[in-house]
Amino acid sequence: MSDPPRGRAPTLSIVIPALNEEAGIEAIVRRCLDARDALTARCRLAAVEIVVVNDGSSDRTEALALQFPEVTVLGFDRNQGYGAALQSGFAHARGDLLAFLDADGTCDPLSFVDLCRALEEQAADIVLGSRMGPANKMPAVRRVGNAAFAWLLGVLSKRRVHDTASGMRVLRRAAYQQLLPLPDGMNFTPAMSARALLEDRLKLVEVPMSYAERVGASKLSVLSDGLRFLRSILVAALCYRPARLLLLAAGVLALAMVALGALPVRSWFQAGDLPDWMIYRALLAALFGAVAGLCVSVAVVSDRVAAAAHRRSFASTGLTGWLARLYARPLNWAVWLALGGGALALVAPGFAEYLASGEVTLHWSRPLLALLLLVLASGHALTVVLLGLVDLMERQSAPPSPARSPDRRRVGSAPAA
Repeated sequence: MSDPPRGRAPTLSIVIPALNEEAGIEAIVRRCLDARDALTARCRLAAVEIVVVNDGSSDRTEALALQFPEVTVLGFDRNQGYGAALQSGFAHARGDLLAFLDADGTCDPLSFVDLCRALEEQAADIVLGSRMGPANKMPAVRRVGNAAFAWLLGVLSKRRVHDTASGMRVLRRAAYQQLLPLPDGMNFTPAMSARALLEDRLKLVEVPMSYAERVGASKLSVLSDGLRFLRSILVAALCYRPARLLLLAAGVLALAMVALGALPVRSWFQAGDLPDWMIYRALLAALFGAVAGLCVSVAVVSDRVAAAAHRRSFASTGLTGWLARLYARPLNWAVWLALGGGALALVAPGFAEYLASGEVTLHWSRPLLALLLLVLASGHALTVVLLGLVDLMERQSAPPSPARSPDRRRVGSAPAA
């Protein structure tokens, strides 16, 4: 089902996933039913549908939800996961707009009024309720974790969000289809946030909302689910904007290289030599530098592949665009000459000494640095080859251009001279 035709009021489906929530399911369903009048009146909705998905509960959750004849109740015999329950509810819902909230009583269904109004007034695709306000009763450890995830996702997406894992949202059905596939577990919400923010075609808006203490025991594991949340964000970044994550890793490695290499460099300029014990520090610095260069090369290639896969233009501005130009003609030749020439200059005295005397007294730091430059030059060359291969594949998969019509069409032979 797509967005409603112009002029027709949309319908809203509220999906409530529930796993062993007998202590709070009746209250949250009743509150949702009571909020329908406010939603239809203030948000210009044609109707509000409520769907409860029993995710394999072993208590009376499903039986209690079935007491409400206005509510559609779906049930799994075995627990399938938070994300699976939501996706099943969305598949069976009839609404043009899809919404969900947790069954634990932490979210107020009346907050859907502000979310639905923001969806229309700001022409958004997804609106999430932010729980990060100062008055909300979220446990401190979860507040810190949410803030960390929001910071990381903001760095990777270059778009600000405060609550990546909010369990109360409203989204257009068409936007939901664009976000698929989504995971079946508790990482459903951070995965949705990450994909929405990293996909430039979707507009995500946050609206502050109240957040109360939950009814019953929490199903969330801070450690295991936190790791799943982190993995969901990183996987989405690698799928949609791989260069940002890889360039961030390259920057960290480059800083580690500088930190390790600062002492040997200072010793070289001060004494013109390096003590042998510094070889381990120099080797580790060179390793970090080589891996940083590899991350840069992979970032450029992977971003080009991701751009082709998601049918968007390749980055031409910013750091990624500037790096991409280093792998294009004629700059790639300049890079090869600079790296290869630097490596040759470092070891040339050793070759000359060997030819003259049969011995080499060249300090170990010179061939080590030359080797690093040659590794970077090789990585640069391989990246140019891979980018050329991607270009070739894009040209071959593109539809053929129509033949150009000639300006004139003549019949007969040329006139005699």
